[in-house]
Amino acid sequence: MSVQVPEHGLQLRTLVTASQTVELSLVDVDVAAPEPNQVVIRIEAAPINPSDLGLLFAGADMAEATTGGSPDRPVIAAPLPAAAARAASARVGQSLPAGNEGAGTVVAAGSSPAAQALLGKVVAVAGGAMYAQYRTISAAAGLELPDGASAADGAASFVNPMTVLGMVETMRMEGHTALVHTAAASNLGQMLSKLCIEEKIPLVSIVRSPGQADLLRAAGAEYVCDSSSDTFTADLIAALKATSATIAFDAIGGGTLASKILTGMEVAASAGAEFSRYGSSVHKQVYIYGGLDRGPTELTRGFGMAWGVGGWLLTPFLARVGPAKTAELRGRVAAGITTTFASRYTGQVTLAGALEPEAIAAYGRQATGQKYLITPNG
Repeated sequence: MSVQVPEHGLQLRTLVTASQTVELSLVDVDVAAPEPNQVVIRIEAAPINPSDLGLLFAGADMAEATTGGSPDRPVIAAPLPAAAARAASARVGQSLPAGNEGAGTVVAAGSSPAAQALLGKVVAVAGGAMYAQYRTISAAAGLELPDGASAADGAASFVNPMTVLGMVETMRMEGHTALVHTAAASNLGQMLSKLCIEEKIPLVSIVRSPGQADLLRAAGAEYVCDSSSDTFTADLIAALKATSATIAFDAIGGGTLASKILTGMEVAASAGAEFSRYGSSVHKQVYIYGGLDRGPTELTRGFGMAWGVGGWLLTPFLARVGPAKTAELRGRVAAGITTTFASRYTGQVTLAGALEPEAIAAYGRQATGQKYLITPNG
């Protein structure tokens, strides 16, 4: 395969300024020639994940954003509230690339056999700086997609699928047999539901509307609880009793939902057991892995003494299980990239299109079930 690789390519950057604003822009960057164990990927698809928005926007008030630059090189500027400015103070003056993951075609390769084996192949990679037209990266980071799979199929092959597998592995490693998931109609939530159905793992899915509940039930989910329903508490307790779920992964973060889950777990665990003023001895765990609600996490202590609330992130989990297990999980993702771990997208935007106010308003909402894809090469 012979492809002319340009010396420069466009890359989306985010900059926090000393005047407490965040600026998004497109810049020309060098396309580095590959070293022996590297490849150059022409990025054809990269998803916009919630974790990407945290870096891109830095907590800015995007409703107050202003537009400058030109149609093909737009510049977006938005003010940072005081709290966000403090949190981003270490970033001031640093122009940072964005995009956790993506996929595309290997158009140049180093001299090593591993790099040469990927030349011309469609690969997925999670290496950061993926909102760019080209990315030079280690060949070992590339996940070769199955024949017939497109870059769009594999663009979101790391964050969501590996998170889903990580949740199930964490459940097993910590001795639980069933789990709870919130914001469960999301792309990630639908993946988790499919995986749990396939592996016969009891799953309690918490959603935020009747339509989302219908969506999951139509796909085969058995225990779906709508938090907007007047019967939510009773429905949740019934589902927890039926499944004996004692671990939850919460994408909401703020508010009282984590507390309600722990309380429901305690009610389920205490049913029929001898009374103890310290509550049941069954350990109940909620891991917060997202922040759809940025407010405080509120706990009303009505769930005994055997409980925990903590944070969960994919990267520390993978470091904990090690390279061999990580490779095994990535192999499972590749095998199921068009089935169990398939992602569906609400819309696609180019690099310049990602900086249009209308597009930012759409993907910045982080609406459940809506996912956007950037196509850096048009």
